[in-house]
Amino acid sequence: MAKPIELGLVLEGGEDARRFQRYLDHPPTDTDDGRELIREAAILAREMRL
Repeated sequence: MAKPIELGLVLEGGEDARRFQRYLDHPPTDTDDGRELIREAAILAREMRL
């Protein structure tokens, strides 16, 4: 039988829990990392078509 995956998320104190819940309720939709990932994917897709 497979072992469960441990994510390692540790919330310390009430403020961590509140911030994490706010994140779950309203996740960021546009981040610098996300924009960079989309930019790289677009470049790779363009190069593959050529």
